[in-house]
Amino acid sequence: MEIRKDNKLFTFMKRFGFYILGGVIILAVIITAIVAGVLGSRGDNAVDVTTEPISFTLPMNEASLIKDYSDTDLQYNETLGKYHAHLSVDLTSEDPTVMAIADGTVTDVSYKYLTGYTVTIEHTDGFVSVYSSLDEAVDVKEGDTVKKGDKIGSISTSAAGEATYGAHLDLKLYQNNEAVDPNNYLSLQEK
Repeated sequence: MEIRKDNKLFTFMKRFGFYILGGVIILAVIITAIVAGVLGSRGDNAVDVTTEPISFTLPMNEASLIKDYSDTDLQYNETLGKYHAHLSVDLTSEDPTVMAIADGTVTDVSYKYLTGYTVTIEHTDGFVSVYSSLDEAVDVKEGDTVKKGDKIGSISTSAAGEATYGAHLDLKLYQNNEAVDPNNYLSLQEK
C-alpha cells in the first residue's frame, strides 16, 4: 500500500484560500477607493482655476456721507423718530448716478415703502450688495450681469423711512448672509 503525500501548497490553499481571496478583494476595494478619492478631488482632467479676490469701487462719484454704518451704537432716525442700528451707509452726491461696486448678477429689483426702489447684486466670495432709495427708473433688471462701475440707477427720495435725508443712496453689504461694514471693503474715507 502506497502512502500518498499531499502537496503542501494545495493543502494550504484548500484550508485558507477562501480567506486569502476575501483579503485580496477587500484590499483591492480599499486601494480603488483611495485612488478614486485622490483623483476625484484632483482629477487628471482637473483645471486649475485661480480666482482673483473681489475688488470694490465706490458706488457714487464724489459722494458725501450722510450716515455711517453702525451695528453696535444706536443711531437716531429723524424720519421715524427712533433709535436703531444702521447696517448700511447713506451717501449723497451732486452726481445722482449709482454704480455697481463690483462685478455680479442682479438677483432682485423691487420696491418697498420704507426702503424705496432697491437693486440687489450677488458677487463672488459670498458678497451681496443692496442699493436702496433709488429712482424708479432703475437701469437694470433681475438676471442682468453687471461690471464694476456700471450704472444701475440714480439716487432719489423713494425711501420713506429716510425721507428727511433727501435724495441719497442707502448701501448695504453682506458676506455669507451676514451684514458687514462697507467701510471695510470700500474706500469710503475718500467719500
